[in-house]
Amino acid sequence: MVGDTPADFLSRDIENSINRRVVETSLDLIMVTDRRGRIMRISPSVRTLLGYDRAEVEGHVASDFIHPDDLDPTRSEMRVARKGNATRYFDCRYMHRDGYAVALNWTGVWSEADQHHFFIGRDMTEVNRIAAALRQSQKMEAVGQLTGGLAHDFNNLLAGISGSLELIEARIAQGRSKDVGKYIAAAQGAARRAAALTHRLLAFSRRQTLAPRAIDADRLVRGMLDLIQRTVGPSVEVRHVGADGLWAALADPSQLENALLNLCINARDAMPGGGRITIETDNRWIDRQQADAQDMPEGPYLSLCVSDTGTGMPPEVVARAFDPFFTTKPMGEGTGLGLSMIYGFAKQSGGQVRITSTVGQGTNVCIYLPRHFGEADADGPDPARGLMAQAEAGETVLIVDDEPTVRMLVTDVLSDLGYTAIEAADGAGGLSVLQSGARIDLLVTDVGLPGGMNGRQMADAARVGRPELKVLFITGFSETALPGDGRLEPGMAVLTKPFAVEALAARIRELIAR
Repeated sequence: MVGDTPADFLSRDIENSINRRVVETSLDLIMVTDRRGRIMRISPSVRTLLGYDRAEVEGHVASDFIHPDDLDPTRSEMRVARKGNATRYFDCRYMHRDGYAVALNWTGVWSEADQHHFFIGRDMTEVNRIAAALRQSQKMEAVGQLTGGLAHDFNNLLAGISGSLELIEARIAQGRSKDVGKYIAAAQGAARRAAALTHRLLAFSRRQTLAPRAIDADRLVRGMLDLIQRTVGPSVEVRHVGADGLWAALADPSQLENALLNLCINARDAMPGGGRITIETDNRWIDRQQADAQDMPEGPYLSLCVSDTGTGMPPEVVARAFDPFFTTKPMGEGTGLGLSMIYGFAKQSGGQVRITSTVGQGTNVCIYLPRHFGEADADGPDPARGLMAQAEAGETVLIVDDEPTVRMLVTDVLSDLGYTAIEAADGAGGLSVLQSGARIDLLVTDVGLPGGMNGRQMADAARVGRPELKVLFITGFSETALPGDGRLEPGMAVLTKPFAVEALAARIRELIAR
């Protein structure tokens, strides 16, 4: 080049020599492609990483070697790169000569002057292996913490139940009935606490049975303000800040009520000397940046936030707040499942929950629920709070459950209310009854049944011949009970085990009367 000095030539020779050595010795995959993705140059490391010689790769388009599932994202990334945006830390798998995928993380740049892409791909196989091992270790630690806390709490509850039953048996044998009521109350109380603990665990695991409805969160909060104020006491002021034109959200109202009450109780406990709780609802659009930061999809959400003026939490406590059985309360004053239950409910509902807190200033917890495009459902009577309605003449209920104790209890309840009860222990037996000419006004069935046919499959098969069949699923596990969107077909309902006798009777009467 005109004007170059010998030193300039020498400098370029050294630079080219260094570049060649970097390419020849690099453990990463270095690649140059043209605008159409044809591989112009590739480093010798292609042999180690993908099993090919350079001559087998150069001249081919890169898409010949990319995993099929990664083709579309890669093409999109390349289009963005050609607009002047560098490719940074882009994951794209290439296929090894032996047929397995190699995880590569790419950094690259488009040169408008040369009309070439320049890429460096780093093998992530070992990094991913270590990360997976770390996640597994953390998972096992969490499982150990969960099972240890669960065993402790359930042993205490079982001691209360079994001890009370033993004393009831002894007092009856002695003819001393005076104290029996006290022991019955103790056993029932322990059983209710065990049921609540199970429901919280299912909420944490996102496998509880939900009954989602289009809800007006402001109306729900207004209906709970008196209860919340009585619960937190006179030293705490409770405020509600609503929003004009509030969107509806699709969620289980009873679970949202439980979550709100739990948050207010936590806020009260953080203000031992009194203070203020603010419950705020609002419409929120979560954009891409916020969505990435909060680990949730971009889009419209209803937010329900509870803030307090309490002691606040340091960052290390906030980081563990959703862990099961993690609590800062003294032994015996909390299970550590409240926030984990709220987290599970929000995630299972398609939303998220997030905490911000400052020591000495207070805490804010926000539940985000996806917007429901439509009007909120009108509030109606809760069938679980109805009276013990008696059966009408000849009404027959089929009970299908593989647990004999459950069948016995449900049958006895139905008989006391005047229903004719028919029992079956599995799906095949239940379907045999349903396909006969017997009168069946309602099917009450567990979801998990033995014999290869679950309760939902049995109900669907029975409805082929009995399209108007009413069905009540009794279950403590929702994974196979509900369709993908969480909705049941008309004439179907779910009742979560364990349930009160009054709730069972009311739900049966309500379904049959529809």
